[in-house]
Amino acid sequence: MTFTPEQLLTHLPQPDPMAPSRWWVGFSGGLDSAVLLHALVQLQLPVQICALHVNHQISPHADDWQAHCEALAARLGVAFYAEKVWVINRGKGIEDAARQARYHIFEQYLAPHDCVLTAHHADDQAETLLLRLMRGTGPRGLAAMAGKRPLGQGWLVRPLLSFSRKLLEDYARIHRLVWVDDESNTDLHYDRNYLRQQLLPLLQTRWPGFQRKWQQTAELCAANEQLLEELAQEDLGCLDERAERLGRSISLDKWLAMSEARRRNLLRYWLRIQHFAVPEQLHWQQLQQQLTLAREDAQVHITWDQVSLRVYRQRLYVMPKHAKPGLLQWCTANQGAGRLRADLPTLDIRLRQGGERCRPAGRSHSQTLKKLLQEAGIEPWLREQLPLVYSGEELVAVGDCWICDGFEAEEGQPGYRLQWVMPSASRQ
Repeated sequence: MTFTPEQLLTHLPQPDPMAPSRWWVGFSGGLDSAVLLHALVQLQLPVQICALHVNHQISPHADDWQAHCEALAARLGVAFYAEKVWVINRGKGIEDAARQARYHIFEQYLAPHDCVLTAHHADDQAETLLLRLMRGTGPRGLAAMAGKRPLGQGWLVRPLLSFSRKLLEDYARIHRLVWVDDESNTDLHYDRNYLRQQLLPLLQTRWPGFQRKWQQTAELCAANEQLLEELAQEDLGCLDERAERLGRSISLDKWLAMSEARRRNLLRYWLRIQHFAVPEQLHWQQLQQQLTLAREDAQVHITWDQVSLRVYRQRLYVMPKHAKPGLLQWCTANQGAGRLRADLPTLDIRLRQGGERCRPAGRSHSQTLKKLLQEAGIEPWLREQLPLVYSGEELVAVGDCWICDGFEAEEGQPGYRLQWVMPSASRQ
Protein backbone atom coordinates (compact mmCIF):
# COMPACT_ATOMS: atom_id res chain seq x y z
CA MET A 1 0.00 0.00 0.00
CA THR A 2 1.17 3.50 -0.77
CA PHE A 3 -0.06 6.98 -0.03
CA THR A 4 -0.93 9.14 -3.03
CA PRO A 5 -3.20 12.14 -3.59
CA GLU A 6 -5.59 9.76 -5.36
CA GLN A 7 -5.66 7.54 -2.27
CA LEU A 8 -6.36 10.60 -0.15
CA LEU A 9 -9.28 11.57 -2.39
CA THR A 10 -11.25 8.47 -1.33
CA HIS A 11 -11.21 9.71 2.29
CA LEU A 12 -12.26 13.30 1.64
CA PRO A 13 -15.75 14.81 1.79
CA GLN A 14 -17.51 15.30 -1.52
CA PRO A 15 -17.38 19.02 -2.41
CA ASP A 16 -20.84 20.51 -2.88
CA PRO A 17 -20.86 23.00 -5.81
CA MET A 18 -24.17 24.40 -4.53
CA ALA A 19 -22.70 25.23 -1.12
CA PRO A 20 -19.34 27.00 -1.58
CA SER A 21 -16.98 26.29 1.28
CA ARG A 22 -13.38 26.47 2.41
CA TRP A 23 -11.26 23.61 3.65
CA TRP A 24 -8.93 24.67 6.44
CA VAL A 25 -5.88 22.47 6.95
CA GLY A 26 -4.64 22.40 10.54
CA PHE A 27 -1.06 23.15 9.58
CA SER A 28 1.56 22.69 12.30
CA GLY A 29 4.42 22.36 9.83
CA GLY A 30 5.21 18.82 10.97
CA LEU A 31 5.55 15.85 8.63
CA ASP A 32 1.89 14.82 8.74
CA SER A 33 0.30 18.20 8.03
CA ALA A 34 2.92 19.03 5.39
CA VAL A 35 2.00 15.84 3.52
CA LEU A 36 -1.72 16.51 3.86
CA LEU A 37 -1.45 20.06 2.54
CA HIS A 38 0.83 19.06 -0.34
CA ALA A 39 -1.41 16.17 -1.43
CA LEU A 40 -4.55 18.32 -1.28
CA VAL A 41 -2.99 20.91 -3.55
CA GLN A 42 -2.10 18.22 -6.11
CA LEU A 43 -5.77 17.20 -6.37
CA GLN A 44 -6.86 20.66 -7.57
CA LEU A 45 -10.31 20.28 -6.01
CA PRO A 46 -13.11 22.82 -6.62
CA VAL A 47 -12.81 24.18 -3.07
CA GLN A 48 -10.61 26.85 -1.54
CA ILE A 49 -7.75 25.32 0.46
CA CYS A 50 -6.37 27.40 3.35
CA ALA A 51 -3.56 26.65 5.79
CA LEU A 52 -4.38 27.50 9.42
CA HIS A 53 -1.44 27.54 11.82
CA VAL A 54 -1.88 27.78 15.60
CA ASN A 55 1.21 29.11 17.37
CA HIS A 56 1.06 27.72 20.91
CA GLN A 57 4.07 29.82 22.02
CA ILE A 58 5.38 26.90 24.10
CA SER A 59 8.62 26.12 22.27
CA PRO A 60 11.35 28.75 21.83
CA HIS A 61 11.22 27.82 18.13
CA ALA A 62 7.49 28.52 17.79
CA ASP A 63 7.89 31.71 15.75
CA ASP A 64 10.41 30.02 13.43
CA TRP A 65 7.91 27.22 12.83
CA GLN A 66 5.23 29.76 11.97
CA ALA A 67 7.55 31.43 9.45
CA HIS A 68 8.39 28.02 7.94
CA CYS A 69 4.68 27.21 7.55
CA GLU A 70 3.96 30.54 5.93
CA ALA A 71 6.79 30.04 3.44
CA LEU A 72 5.67 26.49 2.53
CA ALA A 73 2.07 27.62 2.06
CA ALA A 74 3.28 30.40 -0.24
CA ARG A 75 5.26 27.92 -2.36
CA LEU A 76 2.14 25.76 -2.70
CA GLY A 77 -0.04 28.77 -3.57
CA VAL A 78 -2.22 28.33 -0.47
CA ALA A 79 -3.67 31.16 1.62
CA PHE A 80 -2.04 31.17 5.05
CA TYR A 81 -3.56 32.20 8.38
CA ALA A 82 -1.90 32.12 11.80
CA GLU A 83 -3.12 32.65 15.33
CA LYS A 84 -1.14 32.86 18.56
CA VAL A 85 -2.65 31.41 21.72
CA TRP A 86 -1.77 31.23 25.39
CA VAL A 87 -1.82 27.64 26.63
CA ILE A 88 -2.91 27.35 30.26
CA ASN A 89 -2.71 23.97 31.99
CA ARG A 90 -5.94 23.62 33.97
CA GLY A 91 -5.03 20.29 35.53
CA LYS A 92 -5.35 17.92 32.56
CA GLY A 93 -1.84 18.39 31.19
CA ILE A 94 -0.20 20.76 28.74
CA GLU A 95 -1.07 18.53 25.75
CA ASP A 96 -4.78 18.67 26.53
CA ALA A 97 -4.60 22.42 27.12
CA ALA A 98 -2.87 22.96 23.77
CA ARG A 99 -5.46 20.82 22.00
CA GLN A 100 -8.31 22.78 23.58
CA ALA A 101 -6.75 26.07 22.51
CA ARG A 102 -6.16 24.78 18.99
CA TYR A 103 -9.70 23.52 18.50
CA HIS A 104 -11.09 26.77 19.87
CA ILE A 105 -9.29 28.57 17.05
CA PHE A 106 -10.57 26.06 14.50
CA GLU A 107 -14.16 26.69 15.60
CA GLN A 108 -13.73 30.44 15.20
CA TYR A 109 -12.67 30.06 11.57
CA LEU A 110 -15.33 27.59 10.48
CA ALA A 111 -18.30 28.97 8.56
CA PRO A 112 -21.31 26.81 7.58
CA HIS A 113 -20.27 24.05 5.13
CA ASP A 114 -16.56 24.61 5.94
CA CYS A 115 -14.25 21.79 7.05
CA VAL A 116 -11.07 21.76 9.06
CA LEU A 117 -8.81 18.87 8.04
CA THR A 118 -6.29 17.53 10.53
CA ALA A 119 -3.44 15.15 9.74
CA HIS A 120 -4.04 12.47 12.39
CA HIS A 121 -2.93 9.15 10.95
CA ALA A 122 -3.15 5.44 11.81
CA ASP A 123 -0.30 5.59 14.34
CA ASP A 124 -2.01 8.49 16.12
CA GLN A 125 -5.21 6.44 16.22
CA ALA A 126 -3.34 3.49 17.75
CA GLU A 127 -1.85 5.76 20.41
CA THR A 128 -5.26 7.22 21.22
CA LEU A 129 -6.79 3.77 21.54
CA LEU A 130 -4.06 2.60 23.90
CA LEU A 131 -4.25 5.72 26.05
CA ARG A 132 -8.00 5.32 26.45
CA LEU A 133 -7.61 1.65 27.34
CA MET A 134 -5.09 2.59 30.03
CA ARG A 135 -7.55 5.09 31.52
CA GLY A 136 -10.53 2.73 31.35
CA THR A 137 -13.18 3.28 28.69
CA GLY A 138 -16.22 1.85 26.96
CA PRO A 139 -17.31 1.63 23.30
CA ARG A 140 -17.35 5.41 22.93
CA GLY A 141 -13.71 5.64 24.03
CA LEU A 142 -12.66 2.63 21.95
CA ALA A 143 -14.09 4.36 18.89
CA ALA A 144 -11.05 6.64 19.36
CA MET A 145 -10.87 9.51 16.86
CA ALA A 146 -13.79 9.85 14.46
CA GLY A 147 -13.03 10.28 10.78
CA LYS A 148 -15.59 13.09 10.66
CA ARG A 149 -17.57 14.94 13.30
CA PRO A 150 -19.31 18.30 13.72
CA LEU A 151 -17.18 21.20 14.92
CA GLY A 152 -18.60 24.65 15.43
CA GLN A 153 -20.58 25.62 12.35
CA GLY A 154 -18.73 23.13 10.14
CA TRP A 155 -16.97 19.79 10.29
CA LEU A 156 -13.74 18.28 11.56
CA VAL A 157 -12.34 15.74 9.07
CA ARG A 158 -9.41 13.35 9.62
CA PRO A 159 -8.71 11.87 6.16
CA LEU A 160 -5.39 10.18 7.02
CA LEU A 161 -6.58 7.70 9.67
CA SER A 162 -6.13 4.77 7.29
CA PHE A 163 -2.48 5.63 6.52
CA SER A 164 0.54 4.89 8.68
CA ARG A 165 3.21 7.44 9.46
CA LYS A 166 5.66 5.30 7.46
CA LEU A 167 3.57 5.80 4.31
CA LEU A 168 3.47 9.54 4.90
CA GLU A 169 7.25 9.61 5.40
CA ASP A 170 7.73 7.81 2.08
CA TYR A 171 5.53 10.37 0.33
CA ALA A 172 7.39 13.28 1.93
CA ARG A 173 10.78 11.99 0.82
CA ILE A 174 9.61 11.29 -2.74
CA HIS A 175 8.37 14.88 -3.01
CA ARG A 176 11.33 16.31 -1.08
CA LEU A 177 9.16 18.01 1.51
CA VAL A 178 10.78 19.80 4.43
CA TRP A 179 9.06 19.78 7.79
CA VAL A 180 9.70 20.93 11.34
CA ASP A 181 10.43 18.60 14.25
CA ASP A 182 9.00 19.57 17.64
CA GLU A 183 11.69 18.86 20.24
CA SER A 184 8.98 17.88 22.75
CA ASN A 185 8.25 14.79 20.64
CA THR A 186 11.32 13.11 22.15
CA ASP A 187 10.29 13.78 25.77
CA LEU A 188 9.22 10.43 27.25
CA HIS A 189 7.51 12.26 30.11
CA TYR A 190 4.51 12.57 27.81
CA ASP A 191 2.47 9.35 27.62
CA ARG A 192 1.89 9.65 23.89
CA ASN A 193 5.62 9.96 23.21
CA TYR A 194 6.35 6.93 25.40
CA LEU A 195 3.88 4.83 23.41
CA ARG A 196 5.20 6.16 20.11
CA GLN A 197 8.86 5.52 20.84
CA GLN A 198 8.89 2.56 23.20
CA LEU A 199 5.79 0.40 22.81
CA LEU A 200 4.39 0.80 19.30
CA PRO A 201 7.69 -0.15 17.55
CA LEU A 202 7.64 -3.45 19.49
CA LEU A 203 4.07 -4.11 18.41
CA GLN A 204 4.97 -3.29 14.81
CA THR A 205 7.85 -5.80 14.93
CA ARG A 206 5.64 -8.57 16.26
CA TRP A 207 2.42 -7.70 14.38
CA PRO A 208 3.23 -5.70 11.22
CA GLY A 209 0.36 -3.50 10.13
CA PHE A 210 -1.49 -3.85 13.45
CA GLN A 211 -2.68 -0.25 13.04
CA ARG A 212 -5.11 -1.32 10.30
CA LYS A 213 -6.70 -3.90 12.60
CA TRP A 214 -6.99 -1.36 15.39
CA GLN A 215 -8.63 1.11 13.02
CA GLN A 216 -11.18 -1.58 12.15
CA THR A 217 -11.81 -2.05 15.89
CA ALA A 218 -12.33 1.68 16.32
CA GLU A 219 -14.79 1.76 13.41
CA LEU A 220 -16.78 -1.18 14.84
CA CYS A 221 -16.92 0.49 18.24
CA ALA A 222 -18.05 3.73 16.61
CA ALA A 223 -20.90 1.84 14.89
CA ASN A 224 -21.92 0.25 18.20
CA GLU A 225 -21.77 3.63 19.91
CA GLN A 226 -24.10 5.06 17.30
CA LEU A 227 -26.62 2.31 18.07
CA LEU A 228 -26.33 3.02 21.81
CA GLU A 229 -26.88 6.71 21.18
CA GLU A 230 -29.98 6.04 19.08
CA LEU A 231 -31.33 3.84 21.89
CA ALA A 232 -30.62 6.57 24.44
CA GLN A 233 -32.46 9.11 22.27
CA GLU A 234 -35.52 6.87 22.22
CA ASP A 235 -35.32 6.24 25.98
CA LEU A 236 -34.99 9.93 26.76
CA GLY A 237 -38.17 10.59 24.82
CA CYS A 238 -40.04 8.29 27.25
CA LEU A 239 -38.78 9.92 30.48
CA ASP A 240 -40.75 13.18 30.49
CA GLU A 241 -37.52 15.19 30.19
CA ARG A 242 -38.01 18.90 30.83
CA ALA A 243 -36.26 22.15 31.65
CA GLU A 244 -36.38 23.18 35.31
CA ARG A 245 -35.75 26.52 36.96
CA LEU A 246 -32.16 25.33 37.33
CA GLY A 247 -31.02 22.44 35.17
CA ARG A 248 -33.14 19.72 33.62
CA SER A 249 -34.91 16.66 35.00
CA ILE A 250 -36.32 13.26 34.03
CA SER A 251 -38.81 10.90 35.64
CA LEU A 252 -36.96 8.93 38.33
CA ASP A 253 -39.50 6.07 38.42
CA LYS A 254 -39.36 5.53 34.66
CA TRP A 255 -35.57 5.71 34.67
CA LEU A 256 -35.30 3.18 37.52
CA ALA A 257 -37.66 0.84 35.67
CA MET A 258 -35.01 0.38 32.97
CA SER A 259 -32.25 -2.22 33.14
CA GLU A 260 -29.02 -1.02 34.73
CA ALA A 261 -27.27 -1.04 31.35
CA ARG A 262 -29.93 1.19 29.79
CA ARG A 263 -29.94 3.51 32.82
CA ARG A 264 -26.20 4.03 32.48
CA ASN A 265 -26.41 4.51 28.73
CA LEU A 266 -29.24 7.02 29.07
CA LEU A 267 -27.56 8.99 31.85
CA ARG A 268 -24.28 9.29 29.96
CA TYR A 269 -26.04 10.42 26.80
CA TRP A 270 -28.25 12.90 28.69
CA LEU A 271 -25.20 14.46 30.34
CA ARG A 272 -23.20 14.61 27.11
CA ILE A 273 -25.86 16.49 25.16
CA GLN A 274 -25.85 19.10 27.93
CA HIS A 275 -22.03 19.36 27.71
CA PHE A 276 -21.47 17.84 31.16
CA ALA A 277 -18.75 15.36 32.10
CA VAL A 278 -20.06 11.79 32.33
CA PRO A 279 -19.77 9.94 35.67
CA GLU A 280 -17.02 7.49 36.44
CA GLN A 281 -17.63 4.10 38.08
CA LEU A 282 -17.23 5.56 41.59
CA HIS A 283 -19.94 8.16 41.00
CA TRP A 284 -22.28 5.55 39.58
CA GLN A 285 -21.83 3.41 42.70
CA GLN A 286 -22.50 6.42 44.94
CA LEU A 287 -25.71 7.18 43.06
CA GLN A 288 -26.91 3.59 43.30
CA GLN A 289 -26.13 3.50 47.03
CA GLN A 290 -27.87 6.78 47.80
CA LEU A 291 -30.95 5.83 45.81
CA THR A 292 -31.16 2.58 47.78
CA LEU A 293 -30.60 4.06 51.26
CA ALA A 294 -32.24 7.49 51.06
CA ARG A 295 -35.38 7.87 53.19
CA GLU A 296 -36.26 11.15 51.48
CA ASP A 297 -35.47 11.76 47.85
CA ALA A 298 -34.05 15.24 48.56
CA GLN A 299 -31.12 13.56 50.35
CA VAL A 300 -29.72 12.16 47.10
CA HIS A 301 -26.85 14.35 45.91
CA ILE A 302 -23.85 13.27 43.80
CA THR A 303 -21.24 15.65 42.38
CA TRP A 304 -18.22 15.30 40.08
CA ASP A 305 -16.30 17.67 37.87
CA GLN A 306 -18.76 20.57 37.38
CA VAL A 307 -21.89 18.40 37.65
CA SER A 308 -24.50 18.10 40.37
CA LEU A 309 -27.04 15.27 40.29
CA ARG A 310 -30.02 15.47 42.68
CA VAL A 311 -33.42 13.89 43.27
CA TYR A 312 -36.65 15.62 44.29
CA ARG A 313 -40.28 14.51 44.09
CA GLN A 314 -39.43 11.51 41.95
CA ARG A 315 -37.49 13.55 39.45
CA LEU A 316 -33.77 13.14 38.69
CA TYR A 317 -32.13 16.55 38.19
CA VAL A 318 -28.83 17.51 36.57
CA MET A 319 -27.39 21.02 36.99
CA PRO A 320 -24.08 22.90 37.33
CA LYS A 321 -22.32 22.19 40.62
CA HIS A 322 -21.43 25.84 41.14
CA ALA A 323 -24.40 27.67 39.65
CA LYS A 324 -24.42 31.44 39.70
CA PRO A 325 -27.16 33.05 41.83
CA GLY A 326 -30.38 33.78 40.03
CA LEU A 327 -31.54 37.30 39.15
CA LEU A 328 -34.95 38.79 39.86
CA GLN A 329 -35.96 40.69 36.75
CA TRP A 330 -38.63 43.41 36.74
CA CYS A 331 -40.74 44.70 33.89
CA THR A 332 -43.58 47.21 33.91
CA ALA A 333 -46.99 45.77 33.10
CA ASN A 334 -50.40 47.36 33.49
CA GLN A 335 -52.52 44.33 32.64
CA GLY A 336 -52.90 40.78 33.97
CA ALA A 337 -52.85 39.04 37.32
CA GLY A 338 -49.81 38.33 39.47
CA ARG A 339 -48.25 41.83 39.31
CA LEU A 340 -46.64 43.70 42.18
CA ARG A 341 -48.00 47.19 42.82
CA ALA A 342 -45.74 49.90 41.41
CA ASP A 343 -46.62 52.48 44.10
CA LEU A 344 -44.90 50.70 47.00
CA PRO A 345 -42.09 52.69 48.65
CA THR A 346 -38.49 51.57 49.30
CA LEU A 347 -38.49 48.20 47.58
CA ASP A 348 -35.45 46.03 48.21
CA ILE A 349 -34.48 42.39 47.82
CA ARG A 350 -33.32 40.11 50.63
CA LEU A 351 -32.60 36.42 51.08
CA ARG A 352 -34.30 34.12 53.57
CA GLN A 353 -33.25 34.40 57.20
CA GLY A 354 -35.73 31.86 58.59
CA GLY A 355 -39.10 32.28 60.27
CA GLU A 356 -40.68 34.42 57.52
CA ARG A 357 -44.45 34.24 57.06
CA CYS A 358 -46.50 35.12 54.02
CA ARG A 359 -50.12 35.30 52.95
CA PRO A 360 -50.24 34.83 49.19
CA ALA A 361 -52.84 36.89 47.38
CA GLY A 362 -56.15 35.06 47.41
CA ARG A 363 -55.36 32.98 50.50
CA SER A 364 -57.44 33.25 53.68
CA HIS A 365 -54.54 33.03 56.12
CA SER A 366 -50.76 33.30 56.34
CA GLN A 367 -48.32 30.40 56.59
CA THR A 368 -44.63 30.00 57.20
CA LEU A 369 -42.57 30.56 54.10
CA LYS A 370 -40.96 27.15 54.66
CA LYS A 371 -44.33 25.40 54.38
CA LEU A 372 -45.40 27.46 51.39
CA LEU A 373 -42.22 26.63 49.50
CA GLN A 374 -42.68 22.93 50.20
CA GLU A 375 -46.27 23.17 49.01
CA ALA A 376 -45.21 24.99 45.83
CA GLY A 377 -42.58 22.34 45.04
CA ILE A 378 -39.63 24.74 45.02
CA GLU A 379 -36.54 22.52 44.97
CA PRO A 380 -34.83 22.46 48.40
CA TRP A 381 -31.45 23.52 47.00
CA LEU A 382 -32.98 26.70 45.56
CA ARG A 383 -34.90 27.87 48.62
CA GLU A 384 -32.01 29.68 50.29
CA GLN A 385 -31.38 31.61 47.06
CA LEU A 386 -35.01 32.68 46.66
CA PRO A 387 -35.19 36.50 46.37
CA LEU A 388 -37.70 38.07 48.78
CA VAL A 389 -39.07 41.51 47.93
CA TYR A 390 -39.67 43.89 50.85
CA SER A 391 -41.29 47.28 51.09
CA GLY A 392 -39.71 48.65 54.23
CA GLU A 393 -40.04 45.73 56.65
CA GLU A 394 -43.07 44.22 54.92
CA LEU A 395 -42.67 41.12 52.77
CA VAL A 396 -44.57 41.91 49.56
CA ALA A 397 -43.43 39.23 47.06
CA VAL A 398 -41.62 35.89 47.08
CA GLY A 399 -39.52 35.70 43.93
CA ASP A 400 -41.86 35.11 41.02
CA CYS A 401 -43.80 32.50 43.00
CA TRP A 402 -46.50 34.78 44.37
CA ILE A 403 -47.42 38.31 45.45
CA CYS A 404 -48.38 38.72 49.10
CA ASP A 405 -51.99 39.65 49.92
CA GLY A 406 -52.68 43.37 49.69
CA PHE A 407 -49.75 44.09 47.38
CA GLU A 408 -51.06 42.79 44.07
CA ALA A 409 -51.80 45.43 41.42
CA GLU A 410 -55.41 45.76 40.34
CA GLU A 411 -56.35 45.45 36.66
CA GLY A 412 -55.24 48.62 34.86
CA GLN A 413 -53.14 49.74 37.83
CA PRO A 414 -49.38 50.19 37.22
CA GLY A 415 -47.42 47.17 38.38
CA TYR A 416 -44.32 45.05 37.99
CA ARG A 417 -44.16 41.55 36.61
CA LEU A 418 -41.36 39.60 38.30
CA GLN A 419 -39.26 36.78 36.88
CA TRP A 420 -36.64 34.81 38.81
CA VAL A 421 -34.07 33.81 36.18
CA MET A 422 -31.49 31.12 36.89
CA PRO A 423 -28.29 30.39 34.88
CA SER A 424 -28.22 27.96 31.99
CA ALA A 425 -28.41 24.27 32.86
CA SER A 426 -25.39 23.21 30.78
CA ARG A 427 -21.77 23.76 31.68
CA GLN A 428 -20.28 26.61 29.67
